[in-house]
Amino acid sequence: MSSVQPATARSRRTTGRTRRRHLAAAAALALVGATLTACSDDGGPPVITWYINPDNGGQGRLADQCAADSNGAYKVDVQVLPTDASQQREQLVRRLAAKDSSIDVMSLDPPFVAEFANAGFLKPFDAQDEQSLTEGVLKGPLTTASWKNQLVAAPFWANTQLLWYRKSVASAAGIDPTAPDFTWDKMIEAASGQKKVIGVQANRYEGYMVWINALVVSAGGEIVTNVEAGKDAKPAIDSPAGDEAARIVGDLARSPAAPPAMSNAGEEEARSAFQGPTGGFMVNWPYVYSAAKEDVAGGGIAQSVVDDIGWARYPRVKADVSSRPPLGGINLAIGNYTTHPQQALDLVKCATSLKNNIAYMLDAGNPAAKGAAYDDPKVREAFPMADIIRQSINDAGPRPITPYYNDVSTSVQITWHPPTDVRAPQTPQETAQFMSDVLQGRRLL
Repeated sequence: MSSVQPATARSRRTTGRTRRRHLAAAAALALVGATLTACSDDGGPPVITWYINPDNGGQGRLADQCAADSNGAYKVDVQVLPTDASQQREQLVRRLAAKDSSIDVMSLDPPFVAEFANAGFLKPFDAQDEQSLTEGVLKGPLTTASWKNQLVAAPFWANTQLLWYRKSVASAAGIDPTAPDFTWDKMIEAASGQKKVIGVQANRYEGYMVWINALVVSAGGEIVTNVEAGKDAKPAIDSPAGDEAARIVGDLARSPAAPPAMSNAGEEEARSAFQGPTGGFMVNWPYVYSAAKEDVAGGGIAQSVVDDIGWARYPRVKADVSSRPPLGGINLAIGNYTTHPQQALDLVKCATSLKNNIAYMLDAGNPAAKGAAYDDPKVREAFPMADIIRQSINDAGPRPITPYYNDVSTSVQITWHPPTDVRAPQTPQETAQFMSDVLQGRRLL
């Protein structure tokens, strides 16, 4: 995808017991592929290896720029991880469990930070570096960068979902999606009345967890609490907030506003439905706006479709409670076994600077983690919804921050799928019990 990786943190899961066996066994495995030598062949500056998630090449160009700006202090070799986040995680875990010193810097999905830090894979930042790496960072991504009161990752870019709507549909329904009290219930009613659909991510993958978590936290709840207790964390989804989330998912799935094959829909399926003749509303990442313009240039849709697109903050669950939009993005972390910690730190500082936050947002289309980036004139021209993106990232509700995130997420995905079967209070109750059993090793995923 040209502007963002909508499959952030998409993964197949293992149980806590299986993962622990996997981590232990991985240390005995041969390293996957050849590792880089510490220095270039000509005896020049150290080569810093940066493992990245796939993008449009923006991280590679940023790596070249940072190396040039270092005045010869280091070179950067970019290694691209698989597209699927579970495979990204697996490749990094195998190498780090074997204490691979070639992993100097890595681009990590926020949900993986706690797991990697808890396993000792990440080099914590010193107190004197913490201020420069967190200065001006929006509150949402900042909450994902620490573990046990230590900064272990630097927010690089952030992401959030907005409510996208067809202006003509909203007008015909007599509603204002930008109103402060606009809710999921109002949206479902309006779409059903106009015989239009609402694009969501409801396939059994991480995007579905993103939606469910956003509903739960927007209703004032949490999916799991006491996360630092590891396997003894307490499932909290069996709650009034969990019930509200289940009600909304089930109501939409069983309503006329459900798009065809909703239970198999990801980001792109939602976008396709939204841009089609029955499109009315959609929750999705900001990349969809530039993607729609690219579709016009490629002849896939008419300019009138783009002209009809409006945007607003993520819908509320309760009319009198502000929504907590989804949070995505990428954090940069330093491998704990690097032999070049200073050069790796210099690269992280360079890549996460305000100047490069702006440059990367304009190049790759991924929203910046630093708030001041949204005041840049070029950013505001490219992203006319910049203020809403910034506020949504700042107010976003992160997914559970726990070293057992894989188990937590998959427990939810399994018990909430298909969405047509989701009901309150049965589904949250089932999830809480299943999650507890998985964390304790009593059941397998």
